[in-house]
Amino acid sequence: MRGWQVIFVVLGLVLLALLPLYFEEYFVNLASQILIAVIFASSLNLLVGYAGLTSLGHACFLGLSAYTSAWLGVNLGLGHAITAPSALILTTVVGMLFGAIALRASGLGFLMLTLALSQIVWGLAYRWVSITNGDNGISGLTRPSPFGIDLEVSSHFYWFTLIIALVCLFLISQLVHSVFGSTIKGTRDQPRRMTALGYNIWAIRWFTYVTASFFGAVAGLLYVYFHKFIHPSVMAITVSAESLLSVIAGGSGTLMGPVVGAVVVVILKNYASAYVERWNMLLGFVFLFIVMFMPKGVVSSRLSFLSTKSDEDK
Repeated sequence: MRGWQVIFVVLGLVLLALLPLYFEEYFVNLASQILIAVIFASSLNLLVGYAGLTSLGHACFLGLSAYTSAWLGVNLGLGHAITAPSALILTTVVGMLFGAIALRASGLGFLMLTLALSQIVWGLAYRWVSITNGDNGISGLTRPSPFGIDLEVSSHFYWFTLIIALVCLFLISQLVHSVFGSTIKGTRDQPRRMTALGYNIWAIRWFTYVTASFFGAVAGLLYVYFHKFIHPSVMAITVSAESLLSVIAGGSGTLMGPVVGAVVVVILKNYASAYVERWNMLLGFVFLFIVMFMPKGVVSSRLSFLSTKSDEDK
């Protein structure tokens, strides 16, 4: 990383850390929602951008984690120190099972299998009333208090979410830039050559799928902590589609792409819905504009432009 890039990153982190001190509570809560969306989109980007596996069922991991934490807390009265790791473990185990099923196909077949599995979980959330409370959802939830810090305060929750988001992005960055990360990209670009070299393509993709489900579960925990309520709609296909839109619009296969995409989608969703009844249509027009004029996504197209300009200067 170049010197100016380090300075830019440091300044960005400082501004993010100071945000609650200069903005009112509404914008602090909006920033928390964006950070949760960033984690979720980044987890999906592991599949879409780096493994080349387009999924339309990623929202089931967000919902499973949220529901597990909520149910254990409300029905069994367990504390967050138990419900949080339990939710992460259970969701990751389900990710192992779903990955084994979905990876029986690739391309369009993989997409349809992930959609089908997600719809099964979504249907169970609506119908299994004794567990999920059906269409009424589960309410009366609380936020944890790590090290005695009250996360009911908006600024405290924002800082907590910011730290979790930075840790997740760091771990994802370490993964994709590692030797194993290169093999993930290899299964995307040259699967036959990777197989000829002796790599187990299925195992690499399965591990990537499970890792993506884990980070999706982290986003689910933060989601239920933020809203203190969970409803089956969180696992609907629209949630998966919005996250996929964030990845594609920002630039799949890049670390900053899902970040930029999540910011755009969440801001449009919150502001456009207040003025436009069919805000999804506006979101569609924005996506259409990006696909037509920046087909690689905002971040990827920008990087390509800078790279071309640098070559011309030489």
